[in-house]
Amino acid sequence: MTIHFMARTAIAVPVAALGMLTTLTIAAYAQQAYPERAVTLVVPFPPGGALDVAARLLANGLEPSLGQPVVVENRPGAGGNIGADYVAKSEADGHTLVLGALSTHGVNVSLYRDMPFDPVADFEPVSLVARTPNVLVVNADVEAETVAQFLELAKADPEGFMFSSGSAGSAGHLAGELLNSAAGIDAVHIPYQGSAAAMQAVLAGEVQFIFDNLASASSHIAAGSVRPLAVTTSERTPFADDLPTMAESGFEDFDITTWFGVLAPAGTPDEVVERLNGEIRSLLESERFREAMAAQGTEASPSSPQEFADFIDAEIAKYAAIIDEAGIERQ
Repeated sequence: MTIHFMARTAIAVPVAALGMLTTLTIAAYAQQAYPERAVTLVVPFPPGGALDVAARLLANGLEPSLGQPVVVENRPGAGGNIGADYVAKSEADGHTLVLGALSTHGVNVSLYRDMPFDPVADFEPVSLVARTPNVLVVNADVEAETVAQFLELAKADPEGFMFSSGSAGSAGHLAGELLNSAAGIDAVHIPYQGSAAAMQAVLAGEVQFIFDNLASASSHIAAGSVRPLAVTTSERTPFADDLPTMAESGFEDFDITTWFGVLAPAGTPDEVVERLNGEIRSLLESERFREAMAAQGTEASPSSPQEFADFIDAEIAKYAAIIDEAGIERQ
């Protein structure tokens, strides 16, 4: 039996080696061949917001290295769920990707009763792309220069203060609800179709304030159309280092940051994910791209696929707790 076993082993070794070689050859070919056609990068929000701008910068930067067109396609609706679900159900070959965000992959699973996709099981994280601080801004007619002054006005007129956001479950929505809970006010949330429309509501005086990402709000702040009071990051941001944080304004652990990253459908081959991650990280680490992102008030934040996966897990847990504490009802 020993001799028979050794004979089989002698035959099996070259066969196994051949199998391994074949597998490596196929993997190398797949990586070399990808992409075979245009890549679609789905933005699950309307055009015009910071995420949409970043997607177009990313697409333009990736086209030369991928050797194929990268087409940005906006599929907004349901807090980003429509676009994200489209990608989750697309062919897992790396030709359809989503620029997932805080709402689609951190918040909505705790906010919606019937999610059409699982933000973890239905996707392969590729890389975190960027983070951008959020800022509390008020309509220019609101006579407040600080968060404390603003809250005095809100408490004195509990029915007269409303805030807008780009969608239910967005960072702006949750920041407003967290402020309601922490400060003991009852500002009414008014969701709009995208961050641009939400900011327009503040400019028009339809609502009194918004927690918008700094990238979108910066031009209006510079024009004096709105007044910034504080940022929601744990530390002051280099993009507006004169602005205090919400923590400095009396609200410890008030840390809500908008972020977005590239994800592929679950089952996308590892070699394709690795190729995409390498190209994206190389782009995000380039000085030219970092400067372009910084001009939008956004910090390029490349990661490995595993780091991005761990980050998503942590964000889901974090916002589940915020939603529960603020008593936000599922939609």
